[in-house]
Amino acid sequence: MTDSAATGSDERLEAALAGDRPDRPVYLRDAADLDALVAAHDLVLVEFYTEGCGICASMEPVLGTVARATDAVVALCNPRDDPPLVERFDVRSVPTLVVFRDGEVAGRLAEGFVSTDDLVGFVERHAR
Repeated sequence: MTDSAATGSDERLEAALAGDRPDRPVYLRDAADLDALVAAHDLVLVEFYTEGCGICASMEPVLGTVARATDAVVALCNPRDDPPLVERFDVRSVPTLVVFRDGEVAGRLAEGFVSTDDLVGFVERHAR
């Protein structure tokens, strides 16, 4: 990520942590960011990914669409940046998608690539 892209991402993250709902995914730095984001919003979708994961990279446009099409705040988190997240959320493969509702894990997918329609449906089912 370039410095200017990182700055924009950091600004979106800070706004999301303050309660704003971004229309694009935000990048989380660690468990503290994840916990704060989940506490600040009723519905959050997090993709756990790793650098170099081709499927994870192919999910980026899908996640952007989900951020615009649903009420969920969408975030990405590399668990290698905070290894206890791997165990905490049972990340055995990437991408792992976890939806939080009212601060609690409401659902998870760890099935590789998920289409936009399927992921929007998954989020909407857990929004109720």
